[in-house]
Amino acid sequence: MDAKPKSAPARPDTPCVAVCSTTFDDVCRGCGRTVAEVAHWVSMSEPQKELVWQRILAQGYPRRNR
Repeated sequence: MDAKPKSAPARPDTPCVAVCSTTFDDVCRGCGRTVAEVAHWVSMSEPQKELVWQRILAQGYPRRNR
C-alpha cells in the first residue's frame, strides 16, 4: 500500500483572523498587516502578498486566540 506523504496545510489567502484592531497605530494586532495592506490586499500581486506573509510570520503574526 502506497502512503502519500502528508504535506503542510495550505496557507489561507489572507492572514486575517477576524480580530481587527488598529487603534492608536497602523498595524492590526490580529494579523500584523498595516492599514494600507489590509485595504489593498485583494488587489496586491502574489509576490507582494508573499512579502507581507514573510514579514508578519517573522514578527509572530497572525495571532489567533490571544
